[in-house]
Amino acid sequence: MSKASDATQLLRGARVVTPSGVRERAAVLLRGGRIIRIYDDPKRIRRPKGADTFDLNGLTIFPGFIDLHIHGSTGVDTMEADAKDLHAVARFLASNGVTSWLPTLVPAPLEDYRRAVRAIEKLIRAQDAQAAVAARAVGLHYEGPFVNERQCGALRARFFRAFKNLSDFDELPTLRSEGAAHMMTLAPEVEGGVELVRLLARRGWVASIGHTRAEVETLERARAAGARHMTHFLNAMSPLHQRSPGPVGWGLTADDVSVDLIADRIHSHPLMLRLVLRCKTTARVALISDAVAPAGLGDGEYEVWGETITVREGRTSNTNGSIAGSVITLLDAVRNARALGLTETDIARVASLNPARLLGLDNDRGSIEEGKRADLVALDREGRVRLTLVGGRIAFIEK
Repeated sequence: MSKASDATQLLRGARVVTPSGVRERAAVLLRGGRIIRIYDDPKRIRRPKGADTFDLNGLTIFPGFIDLHIHGSTGVDTMEADAKDLHAVARFLASNGVTSWLPTLVPAPLEDYRRAVRAIEKLIRAQDAQAAVAARAVGLHYEGPFVNERQCGALRARFFRAFKNLSDFDELPTLRSEGAAHMMTLAPEVEGGVELVRLLARRGWVASIGHTRAEVETLERARAAGARHMTHFLNAMSPLHQRSPGPVGWGLTADDVSVDLIADRIHSHPLMLRLVLRCKTTARVALISDAVAPAGLGDGEYEVWGETITVREGRTSNTNGSIAGSVITLLDAVRNARALGLTETDIARVASLNPARLLGLDNDRGSIEEGKRADLVALDREGRVRLTLVGGRIAFIEK
């Protein structure tokens, strides 16, 4: 296949999931890594001269999945990885239909943050030159360190911080690559939390509420300051109570706030996921994996963030018995969401468009529309990935 800068490809015979619905036995013309046109009658299409043609009969093309929250997989931890390790994760993600991802960091010493961000920066700069095409890192996500130690989950509370002055934030390393997205999960009730939300909003970061026990009044102040999203909703936050609705009650009823969900059937009961989807609708929900390094390796014991994590039948637990992230991929989350009754158009929204919109990338990716990046995944009837394209280049193909 020629390079994405000049390649023309024709994907024909597949079902194509667009924002307006599923187009049966359609065709998609790609050029230069972009979607040029979508045809409803592939039989009338004359194959462009020099085009690579893919016959995808029986497959369904979705926009490539976007994972907002992932700590690693296949034995690689984003806190310890170098750029080569991160690229290995990106290749694994592409084989599972993910075309964009946000490497996620946990509370740690500053030097660990610096090392991790340097590796992410190096990966982002090298992505266009990589011979092996893979899911693209589009920024970074700080999960903490400005979060509530009473809702620490698997995070290491000894590295949590308060936001007392600007230097508490400015000493955190950031990406210099043009267009790189930055996201931070924080608890607005920690010292200086609402002011931190305001600072993040001014600097163009996504301020997401999580690992929190905030009361409704504090959450309203955070929303006024610019918080419009909630991290792994229902998890690592104080539960719903009839006299103290807290973050769950507030999040379910705040129509201008979106949430993300770990749809692994472990972090939250399927009935609770149905409740969230009924309240928020698929317009305000994004799927995430929250995967940790053991994802893709199977059951066993692993060292993650300085402690032993046990994986048994898809459930992670640390030495305290707490769930310590997931070992699913976003493809697994998509399958579980389909089991909840989501349509294919819904799936495209919660796994692609909504994450892209949250990061401000929806003009470029997240849906199958003319002019957007050719970040696409073709699934068979069993939900297996048969083809993943990243910028029109093959990142994975089932042979």
